[in-house]
Amino acid sequence: MSDLLRAPAELKYAEELAWLESIDDNPKPFSWRLSPKMVRLFVLGSERSDGLDREVAQKWFGDRSIVERAIVTLASDRGLLLIGDPGTGKSWLAELLAAAVCRDSTLVVQGTAGTTEDHIKYSWNVSMVIAKGQSRESMIPSPIMTAMESGAIGRFEELTRATSDVQDALISILSEKYVSVPELDGDGIVFAKPGFSVIATANSRDRGVNDLSSALKRRFNFVRIPVVTNKKSEAEIVRFRTEELLRRHSIELEVPPTLLDVLLQSFADLRASAAAAGSDDEKLESALSTAEQIGVLEDAVLHGNFFGERTLTARTLASSLVGSLARREPEDLAILNKYLHGVVEPRGKEQGGEWPEFLEGGRDAIATLS
Repeated sequence: MSDLLRAPAELKYAEELAWLESIDDNPKPFSWRLSPKMVRLFVLGSERSDGLDREVAQKWFGDRSIVERAIVTLASDRGLLLIGDPGTGKSWLAELLAAAVCRDSTLVVQGTAGTTEDHIKYSWNVSMVIAKGQSRESMIPSPIMTAMESGAIGRFEELTRATSDVQDALISILSEKYVSVPELDGDGIVFAKPGFSVIATANSRDRGVNDLSSALKRRFNFVRIPVVTNKKSEAEIVRFRTEELLRRHSIELEVPPTLLDVLLQSFADLRASAAAAGSDDEKLESALSTAEQIGVLEDAVLHGNFFGERTLTARTLASSLVGSLARREPEDLAILNKYLHGVVEPRGKEQGGEWPEFLEGGRDAIATLS
């Protein structure tokens, strides 16, 4: 696994999943590898009251009821649609659920403007068709069809990015649980096996791009993933994901709590400013998500490791924040400059700590980009 840039959850946590399966004596739906209770425990981590011989780390940070409703949906006949703002962990939760249920989270279709019906049904190996004609051997099943045939979980990322005809192709799959292949005479229907389900994700900011039809909506249970507003929870998410990224780069560095507080407070300030803004021109183009915080912190750590003193500083953190969030010029730079002078500068004079250095780093970064 060390030679993989990013291992899927079922490989990354293979030993833990195998152990959980070995002690799991709860009832399991269909061909699930873990029971619903163990799926929840795998995703949210163990508690002392669970009475386990070893600790299971929390992997997704959010409300327990969200995870439970998602698991119940997967055990039903309906698809699961995780919807929320960018960076709320929709894709990560979908991956963890698929890994726990069927030990395969890689049966994924990515929704884009270029996604076609072939991507969710099947296509053909042209050379084999020319040589031997159309047959099951020359058919190339989509990840969704593969999930149907094996009774596994298929994933559809960014569903609202796909065009309406592609979305409509999902309707028969979700309702009838089979795909018709008219090109084949005697073997022209692929039926889904028990355990098959679809987890789709949708960005709530994409509303209006390709709205879901009412027919497709009826075949999904909607589970909304809220933006993390609790500072403690957000700090745990940022710390957890950053530590994973540092291990991937083999970097031994601990993020100082004071700098993590500066990062969290900066994003909280900028979100409050965006909420109070009267127009889009007064808001940063960035969604200011938790995922973007993680990106800012990773960028700062890597910069300090490769070009600094192998430590994280407030100046580097500010430079990374400006570089990551300034996407429009000059609008975003003006918003960040206003934030630095209107909020960070007086806070630095009043509180001291890391804020004065953070202010200088931000000013230098803006001057470089201007």
